[in-house]
Amino acid sequence: MEDRKRILITGAAGFLGSHLCDFFIKKDYHVIAMDNLITGSLKNIEHLFPLENFEFHHHDVSKFIHVSGELDYILHFASPASPIDYLKIPIQTLKVGSLGIHNCLGLAKEKNARVLIASTSEVYGDPEVHPQVEEYWGHVNPVGPRGVYDEAKRFQEAMTMAYHTFHGLETRIIRIFNTYGPRMRLNDGRVLPAFIGQALRGEDLTIFGDGSQTRSFCYVSDLIEGIYRLLLSDYHMPMNVGNPSEISIKDFADEIIELTGTDQKVVYKDLPVNDPKQRRPDITKAREMLKWEPKIDRAEGLKLTYDYFKSLSQDDLLKTEHNNFEKYIKH
Repeated sequence: MEDRKRILITGAAGFLGSHLCDFFIKKDYHVIAMDNLITGSLKNIEHLFPLENFEFHHHDVSKFIHVSGELDYILHFASPASPIDYLKIPIQTLKVGSLGIHNCLGLAKEKNARVLIASTSEVYGDPEVHPQVEEYWGHVNPVGPRGVYDEAKRFQEAMTMAYHTFHGLETRIIRIFNTYGPRMRLNDGRVLPAFIGQALRGEDLTIFGDGSQTRSFCYVSDLIEGIYRLLLSDYHMPMNVGNPSEISIKDFADEIIELTGTDQKVVYKDLPVNDPKQRRPDITKAREMLKWEPKIDRAEGLKLTYDYFKSLSQDDLLKTEHNNFEKYIKH
């Protein structure tokens, strides 16, 4: 259809990016997916390759971006998002949050497209305000081990606002809190897949610190709906989207043990440097402006996620899947 809206999604082979691809395909958009596959997996989007309104570009957005034709929207979701990834590739993390956002914003300006960037609750650092409201500026260590991710996202926000203010670009900024669901990687270092992976492998569940630190988990379909509503809204300032239902890591480990029916012990290790002790979004703005709030409670979302992980092969549980791009090239 010639009148399809065209949307570029960076980081499209990742956890959130792939769900966004599915969502906009179902909305009958023409989806242009872009990923350098450093942390993304083609398995997440391989079901979309036969579709005539889907195309994939194997490209690093830290380098100049060219997309032919018109563009209506750009969603910038390219970035390592797990501690294991951004500690392993810190320079690339900083580059995608600086050069990458600059390239995306420049493309949006050229195409007169609206751009939405994926920021994160990590811009609040180890917060001194709880729950976290958008007006809170954060408590971040720029030279600590997490600084490469935290500051990359904070720079993204600043650059996006500069383009909005100076060039009049249509921009949206979403601050994403802990999100989970199918297609997460078990070995990415985040607490939920780490716990489920350990349970499935028969290992003890590892808690860093004393387990009193809290997190708030949002199921992926809820987050995707929030992203869509923010994209189509008239609001250009940062907005929290997440589930305000807060739980301690210790209690969450108990929930995972009950869910999986395993009898693993919980073992404790030292808390990583600058690890946030509290995390809970204030979603007043999302409720009022987007008429959005999460629909999937944690019990339902965890069951859906656990069923997905149970369906994986033993190889998937034990090692990182490698991309085989050649099999997807259309001859």
